[in-house]
Amino acid sequence: MTASVAKRRVLVGAAEIERIVARLAHQILEPEGPQARLYLIGIRRGGEALAQRIAAQIEHVSGQRPQLGFLNINLYRDDEVWHELPESLIPGDPDGKTVVIVDDVLYTGRTVRSALDAVIDLGRPAAVRLCVLVDRGLRELPVQPDYVGRFVPTSRKERVNVSLQNEPSEADEVTIVADET
Repeated sequence: MTASVAKRRVLVGAAEIERIVARLAHQILEPEGPQARLYLIGIRRGGEALAQRIAAQIEHVSGQRPQLGFLNINLYRDDEVWHELPESLIPGDPDGKTVVIVDDVLYTGRTVRSALDAVIDLGRPAAVRLCVLVDRGLRELPVQPDYVGRFVPTSRKERVNVSLQNEPSEADEVTIVADET
């Protein structure tokens, strides 16, 4: 019987994550500039810290803090992934706003599809965009991000792990773990 060995490597460190957050904030602002109708919604767990950091960077750059919410998409999932997560925190409705859904990793597209369903149930945004820290490819659904920190092609045997704090930290990193059998 062969034992499985996991091989881990760091893809992105803390300093590069800070540069990526700054770039994503600028990209989000570029089409229309700072506006009161911008609404960032972080998907619970992975997208929370990233959404908070992008919102802070947008405020730093533009002087206006975008509206910020957090979405628990478990009720909208079509697979059997259940985790204990805090409830959604959606201040106000997204009607007529540009909603940017924020998540840490884009993989199959199922989480994003669930988030889209949840946002549409909340109201009718003027536009919905997708911002991810890492796009790892291998989609099962036709979902593409509008704003991407890094594109990292992976295999199905690999996992991308994101460790991201609400505030910049030396512990911030993106790693890839490959199971070698």
